[in-house]
Amino acid sequence: IEQTQRVFEGIFGAENVVAHYATVDYPGREDGVADKRRLAAENWDAPIILTTAVQFFESLYGSRPSRCRKLHNIANSVIIFDEAQMMPVPYLTPCVFAIAQLVRHYGCSAVLCTATQPALDRLFAQQLPQGFPIRELCPPLPGMHALFQRVRYEKDGMLTDEELAERLRAERQVLCIVNSRKQAQTLFGALEGAYHLSTAMYPAHRRRVLGDIRERLKHGEVCRVVSTSLVEAGVDVDFPAVYRALGGLDSMIQAGGRCNREGRRAAAESVVHLFDTEQKPPDMLGQNIAAARRVMREFDDIGSPEAVRAYFEFLYYTLKGESELDREQVMRAMEQPTMPFASVADAFHIIGNGEITVFIPLDEGAAFIEQLRTYGPSRGLMRALGQYAVGIHPKYCDKLVDCGAAERLGEDAAVLRDLSLYDAQMGLIMDANLEKNYII
Repeated sequence: IEQTQRVFEGIFGAENVVAHYATVDYPGREDGVADKRRLAAENWDAPIILTTAVQFFESLYGSRPSRCRKLHNIANSVIIFDEAQMMPVPYLTPCVFAIAQLVRHYGCSAVLCTATQPALDRLFAQQLPQGFPIRELCPPLPGMHALFQRVRYEKDGMLTDEELAERLRAERQVLCIVNSRKQAQTLFGALEGAYHLSTAMYPAHRRRVLGDIRERLKHGEVCRVVSTSLVEAGVDVDFPAVYRALGGLDSMIQAGGRCNREGRRAAAESVVHLFDTEQKPPDMLGQNIAAARRVMREFDDIGSPEAVRAYFEFLYYTLKGESELDREQVMRAMEQPTMPFASVADAFHIIGNGEITVFIPLDEGAAFIEQLRTYGPSRGLMRALGQYAVGIHPKYCDKLVDCGAAERLGEDAAVLRDLSLYDAQMGLIMDANLEKNYII
């Protein structure tokens, strides 16, 4: 979103663009007067608002004034959902319902943009009157898919970490995307002179590394990168070769979008390697991978519109089904005679509270943490601290605290005390023994 913000500000002027997401910080002036852009962000009072799906949908289903005070400014807007395939599957029905309500009753136009369009026709048909206009802005024409094709996909089968590392070493510029932070760190450790990207690194650290990567790619220097899926959705990098561990079809195609992104090379020479790994993928990816395997058996070109539609149809309506598209039963709660605003807001949390935030006292983060200890939390300070935060499993946090490597800050946050556990290249080490042989 920061990347998009910079581009939009360059086109429309910073005064016309307001970003609203968890870590954005519009500080007040020295005389205590709040920055106009901060107030505009809180009220969505600007010609162009950039925000996240989490902020957008949780505001629509929120029950607190701080969430709801901006909602009137959505009316009569054009709402662009970039990377529409990222709408959370457990809340897909409520998300579609919200979009349909805005279009039907509040003068909005909704545009769903993505290279992997999800199969939402069936859900929208349930929420919109028959004959309501839904149209493809760029209708498929004969030969259009082939015209825009920039890569080819190869299925490499099973690769051990050693085999994968050997292949990466043979490439001058290459991006490898795996499904877990732990595997990314393991694979990175087998390479020399490579770069690492994952959410084990605090955001300011990732942004700095991404800047280095872009410079090396721009100047044609050796650049090997191991990453988790965080680089897939919209991150502007262009590699001649990409390796992608088997995942959801949309993820693999989005990974392909980091290969020959600028179209400077022939598609035949720009290869996206799809491979199985010895590492067990996260449980949450099980159904996505199953749907992807099915489509890969049926379609030679997994990037074709037909393959993408078959994938989402099978994933949404066969593997998951109606109940899994509204896991928290939000729609059922809203059908009650009296709208239970508070309980709906409690149920609709796209990002669950399953992780503990660990603040890393490095660079400006150290000063921010000292301010937190001295003056307590404030909205601006916590947003700034978000640039120096890493989310980890609660059990791992308990281990860090028990051995003195971290200090608790309430129930859902901690500060890292042992900075040897934060690697300058990999971020927070995800396989530290901590003298108790504990590995996550």
